[in-house]
Amino acid sequence: MTIPVRKVVAAASLSAALTAALTGCGGGAGPSEAGREARLGSPGAASSAPLPGHSAAPQSSPQPGAPGRAPTVAPGPNGLTAVFERAKQTTDKTVALTFDADMTSDQGPRAAGGERFDNPGLIATLRALKVPSTVFMTGRWAQEYPDQAKSIGTDPNFEVANHSYSHHAFTTPCYGLPALDGEQARADVEQAFAAFRTAGAVNTVPYFRFPGGCYDDQALRSLAQAKVTAVQWDVVSGDAFAKDPDAVAEQVLAGVKPGSVVVMHCTRSAAPVTEEAVRKVVPELRRRGYRFVKVSELIGT
Repeated sequence: MTIPVRKVVAAASLSAALTAALTGCGGGAGPSEAGREARLGSPGAASSAPLPGHSAAPQSSPQPGAPGRAPTVAPGPNGLTAVFERAKQTTDKTVALTFDADMTSDQGPRAAGGERFDNPGLIATLRALKVPSTVFMTGRWAQEYPDQAKSIGTDPNFEVANHSYSHHAFTTPCYGLPALDGEQARADVEQAFAAFRTAGAVNTVPYFRFPGGCYDDQALRSLAQAKVTAVQWDVVSGDAFAKDPDAVAEQVLAGVKPGSVVVMHCTRSAAPVTEEAVRKVVPELRRRGYRFVKVSELIGT
């Protein structure tokens, strides 16, 4: 029996580029409304369960690379991993900017050839603007840029979440990404957390974002043992492969509402105008009365 894919439709502004790109960055539309309601755990049912096999140290002194104690969403029907997209119940003007640090497991030769999958200028801008942020990092990215992974993962301005190790798909089709089966998917999540630990990241949270944003029931089932909350988004920035920072900023500003999660990227070769767009988005949202928070704070509301 074919399991219906809940997340396969890309935003119009990204579809052509995403289909053509090897990286398959997240940035499409979210699951259908029916799929969303079926996947979310009970409202307010937050917990702070650590990932099995990792230390559950207090937030003040977590073990490097091990998910610290942070709010999670209770599993949905049949124990499927819950999917969080935004804090729907809040009226507070809070918004979470999230950044996918994408790198697939086979892109080492491209990095060796000079392609930059990092974006230190963006991270420096977020620090300078004092914008708390959540970075969804692949394990392969952490291996390629261990000093940056450690710097981000030890800075209280940031929290590091899991974007898989390989950036391979957890269901198919997904922008041409190679697909993992259930057992491979579970191992891939663990391998990413191990890469964060090796790099020395400390501020790691039990959240997971599907590569390409693609998932189905089987993918949610494969994550169940990991005790993570899947985090998607409700605002597509359009920064993947974009060339106009003004257009990216306008798209974000048009979509943000109280409790929103914005998906952006921390990959210079695939999202070259993100830093410039952030410089436009942040002051305008603050002018509108918004406060920037990490995903953990939104989930905790």
